[in-house]
Amino acid sequence: MSDVVVVDEASAEVVRDVQLLIDESARTDGQSPLSEQGRLQLRGGRRPGVRHLLLRRDGELVGYAQLEDTEPVEPPTGELAVHPSHRGRGYGRQLGQALLKESGKRLRVWAHGGHPAARHLAQVLGLSLFRELRQMRRPLTESQAPPLPEPVLPEGVTVRTFRPGEDDAAWLALNASSFAHHPEQGSLAQRDLDDRKGEPWFDPSGFFLAEREGRLVGFHWTKVHSAEQLGEVYVLGVAPEAQGSGLGKALTAIGLRHLELDRGLPTAMLYVDADNFAAVSVYERLGFATYETDLMYRTES
Repeated sequence: MSDVVVVDEASAEVVRDVQLLIDESARTDGQSPLSEQGRLQLRGGRRPGVRHLLLRRDGELVGYAQLEDTEPVEPPTGELAVHPSHRGRGYGRQLGQALLKESGKRLRVWAHGGHPAARHLAQVLGLSLFRELRQMRRPLTESQAPPLPEPVLPEGVTVRTFRPGEDDAAWLALNASSFAHHPEQGSLAQRDLDDRKGEPWFDPSGFFLAEREGRLVGFHWTKVHSAEQLGEVYVLGVAPEAQGSGLGKALTAIGLRHLELDRGLPTAMLYVDADNFAAVSVYERLGFATYETDLMYRTES
């Protein structure tokens, strides 16, 4: 069996080969085997703490994994994919073992979609289920779902759209404070924001900022998946001092109305942790229902 090669930076050839593998896996499985962050880190040049694991057979890329070791406390995070034409031959296990070795046997791994093969691989590698991330969806047409509530903003709060360049630093600070409990989101830096601003889907007219006395207190960043005609509650955050004021609900309604009325989209989606019972309950009352689930497994140590 071929060896796994580990590199700190993916060459243009590697990026091309991995993207083809990702696309084929997505067609077969119904969702991408890599998160958006993973795809950005693949093609974004060298990144501190990010490694790429390549598994080739007779020159053909049959498997890919990515390891991100940037958090000071939590174990490194991995994702992996095996080309659909080469599954069932032990390549997933080989990549998983390589991730364990590279991480010093302190590892968290995403299984997007939670397919049975991924569950089995986690068992084989001795990993335990750690986190469940739900994708929820809601029709936006009133004939198929309850009407969206009118947004009611707290006193003194106004809403405007994001100004690229001008609002970057203030938004990054707000995002960090809003997601202090959530390292994956709260640790976003300028380079991460720039990556997203450079994506074809980026549209500041769908990036809403809430202000009070000139200070940002909340935001709702929406995203449009044009090919799927799907709108996303991409990131929704509220400053700690404004939580519990109804601002989050108002910002949610503002973003969903934008996706429905301004963009004419039939469906909205979002991601939420299954154990965030308060948020799940709010979204269910808004007409969202679970569509699919991503699972994270981790080592016991």
